[in-house]
Amino acid sequence: MAHRQPNEAWFRTRGVVLVPEDLSLPDWPERASRARLTTIAVHHQSSPAAVARFIASEEGARFLMRCERLELQVEYELHALSELLPRDRFDREPSLFAMNNRGERTPESNLCATSGLALEVVAENAASLARRLRPSTGRHFFWADDAAPWCRCPRCRDLSDSDQALLVTNAIAAALVGDNPRASAAHLAYHNTASPPTNVRPHPAVFLEFAPIHRRYDRPFGEQGASELADGVDALAANLKVFPRSTAQVLEYWLDASLFSGWRRPVRSVPWRPDIVRRDLTACRSLGVRQVTTFAAWVDASYRARWGEPAFVAEYGAALLRERA
Repeated sequence: MAHRQPNEAWFRTRGVVLVPEDLSLPDWPERASRARLTTIAVHHQSSPAAVARFIASEEGARFLMRCERLELQVEYELHALSELLPRDRFDREPSLFAMNNRGERTPESNLCATSGLALEVVAENAASLARRLRPSTGRHFFWADDAAPWCRCPRCRDLSDSDQALLVTNAIAAALVGDNPRASAAHLAYHNTASPPTNVRPHPAVFLEFAPIHRRYDRPFGEQGASELADGVDALAANLKVFPRSTAQVLEYWLDASLFSGWRRPVRSVPWRPDIVRRDLTACRSLGVRQVTTFAAWVDASYRARWGEPAFVAEYGAALLRERA
């Protein structure tokens, strides 16, 4: 039986982000429901097509049915740009792609953010992908290439990486809203886009997702500011002056076994610090953030076999519920 979510919780979104292989821990949906989480997002490092294939499979269909029965929302958080602008177009249309610091067009990452045609192609393909991957919340996460450089052509070079990323997200949001007026798209503030955009304003259907990949996990996030971190709490506060607080989401790494393993197997134990997480959540609430999720990648069957039952999932859910509206 599904667990009803308490209406009085401050955090409206309480989630985890998994890769499809994590479902080798077979009771992930039930585990999330018992922890009173609201949302499971499916992630892939670089291939939305791989996630679409999983969702179209029998296993994916069973996963969606279980989440629906448990009243869990399902979303998709994806580094998508290399598929939204296929790299095989480079030989025919190099002007769509980013210019590096040597003045060379390259298909290696992202795109030329001031190319109208590039934005048109990305928006059209994002709308098509959204018809295959239908998040139950209407929120779409089509991120840029992972921590990759942006364009340095004469038209783009005066735009920050954050400005260029937002130009792309704005184009995606406009296309999504054309199909579904209730759709929205995430601007990912992460690594080289952690600072807020200064020359581009967000489309009304764009919301902030802030992911502090460089933070420490032995100290509360609220104590890690601009003097030591480009993506510290000061950067989050600055982004919240550009993007609406009511829709902003913090994407954390508290349960991310892949990060704590240096993205290499064998998987290491998650250094779970409930005292740190509780203080981090208080900092989120003090800034008005009501959506919080965390990567929990590689918390799978092999993790349980190596390190035992991941009881921290339930403790994470309990910490989220301690903050009341």
